[in-house]
Amino acid sequence: MPPLDTATILVMSIVATTAMALALAVMRPRRSEGLGLWALALVVYAITHGLVLMRGAMPLTLNIVLSNTLMSLALALLLCAIAQFQAQPAPRLTAALPVVATAALMFASIDSYHARLLFAGVIWAAQLALTVRALWRPRAPNQRRGALLISAALGFQCVLLLARALWFMVNPLPFTDFMHGDDTGKLALVSSLAALVMASLGFVLLAKDRADAVNEHLASSDSLTGIANRRQLLQTLTRDVACAARLNQPYAVLMVDVDHFKDVNDRLGHAGGDAVLCHIARLLQRHLRAQDLVGRWGGEEFVLLLPHTSPEAARGVAEKLRQLVEETPCSHKGQSIDVTVSVGCCAEELGPGDEAGQLIEAADRALYAAKRAGRNRVESAPLTRMHVLEGALAIPGRVR
Repeated sequence: MPPLDTATILVMSIVATTAMALALAVMRPRRSEGLGLWALALVVYAITHGLVLMRGAMPLTLNIVLSNTLMSLALALLLCAIAQFQAQPAPRLTAALPVVATAALMFASIDSYHARLLFAGVIWAAQLALTVRALWRPRAPNQRRGALLISAALGFQCVLLLARALWFMVNPLPFTDFMHGDDTGKLALVSSLAALVMASLGFVLLAKDRADAVNEHLASSDSLTGIANRRQLLQTLTRDVACAARLNQPYAVLMVDVDHFKDVNDRLGHAGGDAVLCHIARLLQRHLRAQDLVGRWGGEEFVLLLPHTSPEAARGVAEKLRQLVEETPCSHKGQSIDVTVSVGCCAEELGPGDEAGQLIEAADRALYAAKRAGRNRVESAPLTRMHVLEGALAIPGRVR
């Protein structure tokens, strides 16, 4: 096996980190995810290795102090990138102190390679440990794959830095020139590059997983109220009804419509109407069980899905929610807006052949009956089992 060449390793590190920094720079997420700071850290890391290559072309003291300080700065930027990803304030003091300490200690120990090695190993290991800690505190990221990869890469490098520093304390081997030193220094460079590349891939994965989660949430949530949208309601209802029908379990669907909503819009404008819809969505969501789902069906209509709910219990829930809305005015721009809702209820024990569209059709029919009977009331309708109503899942929300 040919001997490792320090200059070649440094060039490889510069090329690899610069290419990765450019790749991160062209990723333009809609929200700040720390990718820019992480890319800047890679650039600083590349500059550090470029300075090491220039030893002999500039004063040695300046080169040693500057290159080691920039390495500490690169690690500080990684910490700031994690903080930005976590939507936390930039840890300015925690990031700046190791950089200043590195510069001072490198200058103070300029004549002792082993002292510099010990100081750098301890400080940089501490910086890596703080970065990993920031990734999991004060709250762990919901996307664990990237977080685990970052933690493994930086944690491994942290251990290597401490081990190498301690090894040279116990075994103070002679040292002449870094560029032509022993293989431990070359292996340290390789491991540092490998850890940084792995951590960078982990950070990209972390950002990607979060973006996917955000997109999934947007695809299944109503943009105004934040509750489930029609698409999510239909997917959940179809799945739940198939399960309940197979096991002969009770299931309930409530369709809720805001009474005289057109008058609210006419009096208060669309902003007032939107405030009323958000107010009702919060009330409905806050007073349901964990297994229930509330969503916006369209316009001023909401649908509630209640698994394992008998007809008596479903009507009780519907009446409780109707009364809650009536007794809880909506506050908008200093005004108290009284609103009421009408509720259509369909709740039965399901069996083979029952489908989601039948439940929606029956709840819609019951809601229409509540409107005709004077509004601000609850009405129920039985499940029609004579035939499956084609297109029932696509019934548009009527503006009443």
